Parts: sequence; C-alpha cells; structure tokens
Amino acid sequence: MNNSLGILRPAWEVLSKLDLVMLLALAALLTLGGITLHSASGGDAAMMQRHFFHLVFASIVMLVAAQFPSHILSQWSVWVYCAGIILLILVIFQGSKGGGAQRWLELGSFRFQPSEVMKLAVPMMVASYLSGKTLPPKLKHNLIAVALALVPMLLIAKQPDLGTALLVGTAGFFVIYFAGIAWKWLLLCVAALAGAAPLLFFFGMEDYQRQRVLTLLDPGSDKLGSGYQIIQSTIAIGSGGVYGKGWLNGDQSRLDFLPERHTDFIFAIFGEEFGLLGNLILLGIYIFIIWRGLYLASRGADSFSRLLGGSLSLTFFVYLLVNTGMVSGILPVVGVPLPLVSYGGTSMVTLMAAFGLLMGLKKRKVGYEEY
Repeated sequence: MNNSLGILRPAWEVLSKLDLVMLLALAALLTLGGITLHSASGGDAAMMQRHFFHLVFASIVMLVAAQFPSHILSQWSVWVYCAGIILLILVIFQGSKGGGAQRWLELGSFRFQPSEVMKLAVPMMVASYLSGKTLPPKLKHNLIAVALALVPMLLIAKQPDLGTALLVGTAGFFVIYFAGIAWKWLLLCVAALAGAAPLLFFFGMEDYQRQRVLTLLDPGSDKLGSGYQIIQSTIAIGSGGVYGKGWLNGDQSRLDFLPERHTDFIFAIFGEEFGLLGNLILLGIYIFIIWRGLYLASRGADSFSRLLGGSLSLTFFVYLLVNTGMVSGILPVVGVPLPLVSYGGTSMVTLMAAFGLLMGLKKRKVGYEEY
C-alpha cells in the first residue's frame, strides 16, 4: 500500500501542475478540430492517424512543459533564444526549399521548421530581460526588447514566411505591452508602422505577397487565380447559413472546390457545415481559452511569469484573428493555421507547449500549487 502511494504521489504532483478548466476547454476545441478535419480531409484515414499521433505527442510535450518553474524558464531563455537564432541563420544558408520558400532544416529523414521555436523563445527572452528591470521599463530597455524581437522576425520574413514573422513579432510586442510601455511610445510605434507600410509594400514584400494584398482589395480581379481561395472560402461560410448544412455535407469539401481546406482554410469548412451558430460556439471556446490564459497569467509567481503568460495568451488570440480574418476575406492570406483545429503537427506541438508553460507558471508551494 505504501509503495502504491509512493508511486501515485509523484504522478499526482505532475498532473497537478495542469489547470483542469483549461484542459477541458482545450479538449473541447481539439474535439471540434478532429471532427472538422475528418470532414475536410474526406475521411482520409492516414491523415487522421497522423493527426492523432501529433495530438498524443503534443499532449506529452504540454505535460512536460508544465513541470518547469518560472525561474528555470527564465534562466534557459537566453540559451533557447540564441539556439533559435543560430538555426534561423542556418536556414538561410543550408535550409531546404519547398513551395518557393526556404524554411526548413533536415537532419536525415527528420525535417523541422526552426521559426516555430521562436514563437516560444522570443516571448521567453523578452520576458526574462524585462523582468530583471524596474517596471515599467525605461526607454532604452524597451528599445533593446524591440531589437530582441525584431532580429528573429526579420530572419523569418526573409525565408519568406510573413505569417510566422508576424506571430513572432507580436509575441515579443505583447511582453513589452504588459511590462507597461507608455501610451505615447505605443502611439508613436503605430504611427511609424503606418508610415512605413507603403515602403514595406513596394520594397519589403515579394511579388506574391503584394499580389495577396491587392487580391484582398479586389478578389474578383483574378477569380481563377490569386482570388480563387478567398472567393470560395467566403462562399462556403455564407452558404452555411444559421444552422449549417450538417457534418460531412459541405459542398466545398465534398466537391473539392476549396484548396488548403484541411489547413489554413478549415474555418470555411466548419462554417459551411455548422453555420453561424457553430461559428459562435467555436469562437466562444476560443475566447474562453484566451480569458482563462490571461487569468492564469495574472496568478503568475513573478513578473517573468505574468509577462510570459500574458504574451502567450494574446498571441493565441492573434492566431485566431489572423486566420478567421483571412478566411473571411478581411485580411490578406498569410498562411496562419486555425489554432488546434487545422492539420499540422509542428503548429500543434508549439501551441500545446505554450499552454503547458502557461499552466506551469502559477505560484507554487513545495510539491503543491497555491491557488
């Protein structure tokens, strides 16, 4: 009996690092994701098996990530960040290409995307740096924090991968925001970005990226080319009506009208099959997860925990905003998946690791959490 208790107690301590409310919300979202992916893939058994493997592996990563206390994460931040920068530089010189982009490194049969690491490394690094300063930070400290986020963002944009660069830069910005940046500097940054937008459009974007912006303004200008995805996506969402056509009954997926329907455009499939009511339920689950994340961040053990937790929560919101915006035709297509619903192992592992870190940042006593 004593041996059984000795085994159960460490197991309980591992599981107790997780937040039951967050777990239930994530389980609901992942369930809806699996149902939608089955429909979007046309019942592809091999894809669903890979998706299940990704889910199991990502869940293990989440459990492991939740075990690290904040002071350990803060100490490791600089090493993770530097390793990520080195990998991004290696991508420029030795990265493998695919679809016109150079974003991956290959180790034998193993292929991975280093930019995904920076979605966690950048907010960890910026939070670690600013948490060691007096908050709100001085201007020079904010500028250093901006540089820490800007360097990997530019390296990722060069691959080119504008969507991931946006998410990485946003994650770093949210840390600076939560640290207490003055409104005057915030407004100045917004004005500077607005002023730089024309220069970015003409000199900082690839031809296909500029075409995506122009397509957003007038999708009908190239109905069978660059505007095809947006047109078919909005048709799918609109045709779902209030209650939807029913699971497995969406024309866009069954008749193969919508490209990338199991990845970036899976929200259109969900909208067609489950309608406005289904969309509201799905968005409600997302909003609840974001709220719970911000709540857990506010319970952080120290300033590093609160800065990192707040950034991870709002970056998840940006995932949702960008994907639903581009699928609905109000934002350019930048290749951001619908979080924890779209097919994609790397994205799922990164997001679940982020939630593991978030749940593990709460105040702790010896062997137990302090709620």
